[in-house]
Amino acid sequence: MTYVVRRTEPGEWRRLRALRLEALRDSPTAFGTTHADAAALADEVWRQQAEQNATSPTSAMFIAATQDGRWVGMAGSAPVDEVPGTACIHGVYVAPAHRGGSAGLASRLMDAAIRWTRDNTDASWLTLGVHEDNQRAQAFYRRIGFAETGKVVPYRLDPAKKLYIMGYQDFRLTVAR
Repeated sequence: MTYVVRRTEPGEWRRLRALRLEALRDSPTAFGTTHADAAALADEVWRQQAEQNATSPTSAMFIAATQDGRWVGMAGSAPVDEVPGTACIHGVYVAPAHRGGSAGLASRLMDAAIRWTRDNTDASWLTLGVHEDNQRAQAFYRRIGFAETGKVVPYRLDPAKKLYIMGYQDFRLTVAR
């Protein structure tokens, strides 16, 4: 199957909302919010998020779409306000039917987010957080160049669980895979 990976556009808030809610239903521990909380957000909040993701000079959201235009994956990048000089990959999701396979969709989404962050921000460090129980994601992130930083924070939705912070090795020195 052929996919298009691109940055979202300002008016695409309904599609972004639908994909985000799908992701929260499918993989609830992969994100820092619940499906119920996200579903309860007002349309105006979704509009603002879509506008920011599409036009901000410091954050962006990328989607993967099938040939018929169906959105099946996403990955974003944003600054970490509490840690100057650091950006964070967030919201990574690929619909189950599109995971694995020869298309390398997750890698393509991550490549888009990493390249955009490198080319459009002054961040010197790129990180992401991954739930302690998500070994598949941890292995994927290691394969594409992320490594454990040793930093562990409580998982927002269940502080008894951990979120491992991984960093992209040589973020400013290498070309993304």
